[in-house]
Amino acid sequence: MDNKEEFELEEGWFEHHAFTVDPGQEPIRIDRWLMHKIANASRSKVQAGIEAGCVLVNNKIIKSNYKVKPLDDVRVVMTTEPRDTEVYPENLPIDIVYEDDQVAVINKTAGMVVHPGFNNYSGTLVNALLYHFGNLPQKQAEHRPGLVHRIDKDTSGLLVIGKTDFALSHLGKQFFEHTIHRRYWALVWGEMSDDSGTIQGYLARDPADRRKSKHYSDPEKGKIAITHYKVLKRFQFLTLVECNLETGRTHQIRAHFSAIGHPLFSDEMYGGRELVRGGSIPKFKQFIQNCFSVMPRQSLHAKELGFIHPKTGEYMQFSAELPNDFSSLLKKVEQFSL
Repeated sequence: MDNKEEFELEEGWFEHHAFTVDPGQEPIRIDRWLMHKIANASRSKVQAGIEAGCVLVNNKIIKSNYKVKPLDDVRVVMTTEPRDTEVYPENLPIDIVYEDDQVAVINKTAGMVVHPGFNNYSGTLVNALLYHFGNLPQKQAEHRPGLVHRIDKDTSGLLVIGKTDFALSHLGKQFFEHTIHRRYWALVWGEMSDDSGTIQGYLARDPADRRKSKHYSDPEKGKIAITHYKVLKRFQFLTLVECNLETGRTHQIRAHFSAIGHPLFSDEMYGGRELVRGGSIPKFKQFIQNCFSVMPRQSLHAKELGFIHPKTGEYMQFSAELPNDFSSLLKKVEQFSL
């Protein structure tokens, strides 16, 4: 029996399988057994997942030569296989913050799509990764070689890339277990009343606009999403916040702050291009229009990223300075006064 759930990890794609071995099962190596249980799973992928500790039998990490027994409880967290569409390398500039034989950390610029998809078949970060790093493991979701997670096209900041099957599986397990450190900076509308807090609810696709995520209080309507925040600085009608993600759902920060009446500044999809505050003040209205010109995208930057290195076991943490548009916007709003 296979109970399969889809988990979205920092907008990444991973599968969780839960099997109960049949009562009459003859002893067989678990890597061979899983090949027949998971669609399109190669033996090398299964072995990489086992080596990375992504396969548990009766709540214990096992080795590839373990032989399954009747009624064993088998749990698997692995990336999904690619489809047949080929992705081509392109010589595109990217900011490589760190690289070794297992992982790379990229500081993505705003405006670059992370992976090919509908209407975006070239010019993506994945195209650039294939050019700069050569062959990357593609035993995961469609068009996403090397990717463990992603951030939105118009969000800037840090991403970790897995350069081997083992690294992909190991990092994927960290995302699944919510042990990856991810910290974002966002400029939101309104003056936040509390210095810190947590936004918690359930996110699902908005039935009125399938491009968006919608926040629900009913657990039956979506997946749990938790964002912790801390106020860094208050401005007139605006607040700079630091967000620490406990979960990583599609548009989580954008949807969460919109749900509590503080959409991200200049986030058109979630209402941040409207004058949420101060609209009756002519001077402020013109000032904000000028700010939209400085920051024509959502004010969101993936500033910090921390994880356990798959090979060395060392904790690594990286930080990316604010890009020019975001830092220019903050200088502008800091200087404004009514």
